[in-house]
Amino acid sequence: MGWLFLKVLFVGVTFLGCLYPLVDFCGSGDTRGQKPNFVIILADDMGWGDLGANWAETKDTANLDDMAAEGMRFVDFHAAASTCSPSRASLLTGRLGLRNGVTHNFAVTSVGGLPLNETTLAEVLRQAGYVTGMIGKWHLGHHGSYHPSFRGFDYYFGIPYSHDMGCTDTPGYNHPPCPACPRGDGDGPSRPPFSQDARWLRVHVAGGEVKCDTSRRCPPYQLRLGGHICGHTWTHERDCYTDVALPLYENLNIVEQPVNLSGLAQKYAEKATQFIQHASASGRPFLLYVALAHMHVPLSGTRLSADRRGRRPYGAALREMDRLVGQIKDKVDRTARENTFLWFTGDNGPWAQKCELAGSVGPFTGSWQTHQGGSAAKQTTWEGGHRVPALAYWPGTVPINVTSTALLSVLDIFPTVVALAGASLPQDRHFDGLDASSVLFGWSQTGHRVLFHPNSGAAGEYGALQTVRLEQHKAFYVTGGAKACDGKVGPSRLHEPPLIFNLEEDVAEAEPLEEGSAEYERILPEVRQVLADVLVDIAGDKTSRVDYTRDPSVTPCCDPHRKACRCHTT
Repeated sequence: MGWLFLKVLFVGVTFLGCLYPLVDFCGSGDTRGQKPNFVIILADDMGWGDLGANWAETKDTANLDDMAAEGMRFVDFHAAASTCSPSRASLLTGRLGLRNGVTHNFAVTSVGGLPLNETTLAEVLRQAGYVTGMIGKWHLGHHGSYHPSFRGFDYYFGIPYSHDMGCTDTPGYNHPPCPACPRGDGDGPSRPPFSQDARWLRVHVAGGEVKCDTSRRCPPYQLRLGGHICGHTWTHERDCYTDVALPLYENLNIVEQPVNLSGLAQKYAEKATQFIQHASASGRPFLLYVALAHMHVPLSGTRLSADRRGRRPYGAALREMDRLVGQIKDKVDRTARENTFLWFTGDNGPWAQKCELAGSVGPFTGSWQTHQGGSAAKQTTWEGGHRVPALAYWPGTVPINVTSTALLSVLDIFPTVVALAGASLPQDRHFDGLDASSVLFGWSQTGHRVLFHPNSGAAGEYGALQTVRLEQHKAFYVTGGAKACDGKVGPSRLHEPPLIFNLEEDVAEAEPLEEGSAEYERILPEVRQVLADVLVDIAGDKTSRVDYTRDPSVTPCCDPHRKACRCHTT
């Protein structure tokens, strides 16, 4: 652990008269030469229809719309999974969850994270001489060596998981609303969020549901706990966290707990622009990965401007996100315009159960599912769950004002960036993404022929490849299981043979092809073959297993002797 001790003690290096913690911009390694810089911006829970360039009804993304006009817009671009951790793991590894092991989200108390034998994009580029930084939401493990500071990033500033996974003093907009962190003079020891003390919380199984025993002290929020009890499998879902405050990290240190959500976007913009400035002046190429809090709930409670369309909180948050992205793009333009590739996309679609605080799927409504009940957005494999906005901007290299219809994925970011950096992919494993350089340069409109969409918390097994995209056709083996705004959960249904839709003719996924029709009979054998082939490939690949165990003692807490782990802010 000597290396860890030294890294914790190392407080920073002086560069151009400024203190920038833990980043050695002047370190040895390849100089820039013609190597491009990379800025990857990942929005959270942003719908395809939230981008004005995609959907005329949206008027809140002026900077992103300008970026689309000055670069390339992808209209058939997909998240690798439909929820937070699996999508981010695939972005940083270029591999599906069945390969990298990350099939569902990590918790505040998670002991593990993205397996250490998985190689991240940051690790590959750092070996190629890049300085690497990350701003924002990590959600791939925060305990010990799973922290981003040990996964290839020279600099980290952000929140270790989703910003609804801890209380704040500025709780913002959520559905249902959540209370602020506890205050008062009676500070005392903070209670772990998942106490194993039966005197604090007791559950029993009745009618197939896990309920809080009201004869005991129960937390004042909706609670479904995760685990296995009395022969029943039970899952964990919390609408509000009231016991431990949300932490903000700079490298390995918690610098604020609870986070001030009202000022978080500006802090992210400042840290991102500082990193770009310092890295650009250093003579080294850089990778900056910015994982935004927007548009995940809670939405910031900053002062809202008038919105005649009745979406005041969401529209205001969308404009705030757009301004943040605009600040990063402006900094790139001023410092490294000709040599920086900026890639903007999203981790998954909008969270439908958040009602008016969720975004727009545009025309991708998943009508077959919504007519059955439940959501067809985040967590699901309907288009609304995984088709996301995507833009590429690189003046002089990526052609301007181009709309690409190529079938592409967040999985492609890893191999594309590695190729453009002149680095090499790890040779001991298989990748699900492809090098999309020819599409980015305007030489081709050919992307994937096949994409596989894993279950991300809806019906079925976590990570299972339940839906197959084959050119314009899409086959579903499982549907249902996600909650809609009205609280209804779609009925879980297995489909054998699968439902098959023709997206070219039915973007709303309203009417599946008729079984027995010539088109259905032509497509079905191909779907079955490509699915069988990928499962055989995964079985023979170097795959990883995740430690999803939980321990309250790993909860980030800067002062366990104060309520909600409060600490002095910086």
